[in-house]
This record gives sequence, structure tokens and C-alpha cells, in this order.
Amino acid sequence: MSIIILDTETTDKDPNNRLVQLAYKNLTTDEVVNEYFKPPVPITFGAMAVHHITSKMVEDKQPFADSQHRADLIELLKNNILVAHNAPFDIQVLKNEGVAIGQSLDTLRIARHLLDSEQYSLQYLRYFLDLNIEADAHDALGDILVLEKLFVYLQNHVKAKFNYSSEEEILNKLLELNAQPVLLDVINFGKYRGKTFAEIAKTDKSYLQWLFGSETEKAGADQNEELVYTLKHYL
Repeated sequence: MSIIILDTETTDKDPNNRLVQLAYKNLTTDEVVNEYFKPPVPITFGAMAVHHITSKMVEDKQPFADSQHRADLIELLKNNILVAHNAPFDIQVLKNEGVAIGQSLDTLRIARHLLDSEQYSLQYLRYFLDLNIEADAHDALGDILVLEKLFVYLQNHVKAKFNYSSEEEILNKLLELNAQPVLLDVINFGKYRGKTFAEIAKTDKSYLQWLFGSETEKAGADQNEELVYTLKHYL
């Protein structure tokens, strides 16, 4: 079983978004794939502002649906483990493209379990942990280079923290952590930004009830599982 480090760039952040760039690395074979595709829907200006891929840049590219890369990825992910940062987002994108996912690891969730950090975005952790990698931010290829470094860091962290000696023990612990939502401490948006959920539960529980209803109405990758888990805890 191999680890597949993967990242996507997409047409939008909408749950129905489509693939524009796909990059992944097989950590067993060291094979790297980095390809651009012409999506079946327009790339939004908001997405362009993040990844700087315009519709004109990919107008002559092959659609992902017609590509050998799609068939290869479907086969690759059948029996291997996909690793992504904020994995639910990438998994939803791949599902939109007809690619089924087997096992997966979300380094965002695992980092929240293991690390004491103010933020957990991939680029923040890149500098917070001094991962020492030259890579372009918000580019799928650049992101998998950083992600590989982060994944190795998390493996080593688990090995040291739990005194494991085998790769199997480390992987099983990562899978265990990945299956557990994280109880959030501080809310980082809205009128109570910077306050703890415990404080808000004591002073304005109705706000948490409203927030829970609002969040659970969302679909797919738009729903924040950690937030829902935390709100359930305090309600």
C-alpha cells in the first residue's frame, strides 16, 4: 500500500467545482504527476485570484474526463491511501470528476490533533514548522512538495510521541487520529471572534444554536465537520 500525496486547484470553492490542476506524488515510486485540464465550467475570478490559472491558460488543454490521467488516478486510489490538506475539499472535487476514494488522511485534522499552533493552513505550517522547502504557494505542484514535508513531520512526531518503532504502528495511529473530529477551542470568525466556545456557551447559547443550524444546512465539503462536532459538544 502506497501513500499518494495529492492536491488540486479548481474552478471555485463551491461543492460542485471542477478540476483545473491536479498534482500528486506516489511516495513508494517517487512518481510525480502535474497536469492542467480544461474544466467544463468557467473558472471564477475568485479562484483565479488564488491559483492564478485563467480560462485562457487551459483552453487548449484536454478535459480531465477524457484523459488517461483520470483512469490512472481511479486505479491508483483503489488500494492506496490519499493524503491531502483539508482532504474533504479535494475528495469532493475528485468525486465531482467521477473518481472514487478509498482510504484517506487529512493532514489538517491530524495537525490539529498533534500540534499547538495558532493556525493550521498548509502555508502557515510550512513556516511555523520550518519545513525548509522551495515551492510556490497555491499551486498544486508546490503544495504537494510542502505537503510531503508536512506528512513526514507528522509521521516523525507520532513516532516520537507514542514511542512507536514500526511504520505500521505510525500509519495506524494517523488513521485513528484522522477518524476523530477535533474539538475546537476558539472561534475565529463572526462577532465572537477570539472568544472560546465555552465562554459563548455560557453567555449566548442561542448564537451557537443558530450557528449549528446554519452549518448543518451546508452540503459536502462546505460543511465544517470540526465546527459541527464542537457545536454539538457545547449544545
